[in-house]
Amino acid sequence: MEQTADHAVQPKFNIPVGQNGYAWWYADGLSDDGQHGFTVIAMIGSVFSPYYAAARRNGVGDPLYHVAMNVALYGAGGKRWALTERGRSDLTTSESMLRIGPSEMTWDGTSLTIVVDEITVPFPRRIRGTIKLIPTAIQPLQFALDSGSQHFWQPIAPIARAEVNMTAPALNWHGHAYFDHNRGTVPLETTFQSWHWSRANTGATSTIFYDVTPRIGLPRSIALEITRTGRARAVEPPPVAALPSTGWLINRATRSDTSVQPHIVSTLEDTPFYARSIVSNGIAGIRSTSMHESLNLDRFRMRVVQAMLPFRMPRRAR
Repeated sequence: MEQTADHAVQPKFNIPVGQNGYAWWYADGLSDDGQHGFTVIAMIGSVFSPYYAAARRNGVGDPLYHVAMNVALYGAGGKRWALTERGRSDLTTSESMLRIGPSEMTWDGTSLTIVVDEITVPFPRRIRGTIKLIPTAIQPLQFALDSGSQHFWQPIAPIARAEVNMTAPALNWHGHAYFDHNRGTVPLETTFQSWHWSRANTGATSTIFYDVTPRIGLPRSIALEITRTGRARAVEPPPVAALPSTGWLINRATRSDTSVQPHIVSTLEDTPFYARSIVSNGIAGIRSTSMHESLNLDRFRMRVVQAMLPFRMPRRAR
């Protein structure tokens, strides 16, 4: 498990992203009462964009012309989901700020503020408001996901508190949250067939499992326990346990103690190539609730799937 140290005390939103590459910053949160959740992903070189995939095939894969802020809200009042791809003129970055169209992420030295102003698809509704993440500490290590060190992942703030204040829809809640960063020099589907990722917050620690299946070589697994002070250590992961497939027949699996039968609490996203779920499992003798994702990049590469994506990912480029 190759790792490097990034000793920055803040996320760096103005990192260079090369031809055919990508960078994204991911945040999620679940309310203390378990009734609400969110994910926000700010992307330079939108990795699941059919427009960026077509540009790469044509030899013009400039990530700065394929940027997006993916926003999803989950809860008893229903789901709202937006992913509008934009162009170079809609992107502004500095070391502490990333603005894509009308939405932005900013870091003030102690907290991350996400200002959201997006329109949902396929039925247009507003998503507008502010999400603030207050980490207990910054975790500085970056981990290579592949043997060629073309893809890196940094769990920046594995333990954080979220303050969600939305005006559309009207929502106000507090809960636990997570913030990380991925970057790569080549497309995901070039290197990987699939992966499963999950993170569980037990209060004192955050436990993260990242299991990837590369196109060449053996599967790789990262299992980390990260404390509230940001100290990360590798742990022996529990065995892989199968979960029910999605409606699109995407395989799902997680790590869980053998004494606990894991199960799906809810499926938040069910797409032809990607699933996001809330999973109940056992970690080091503790019953945990995990945010979980499964990704099938063979399915993403299929032309029929590529043809479907614009209906969920409109492009508004200038």
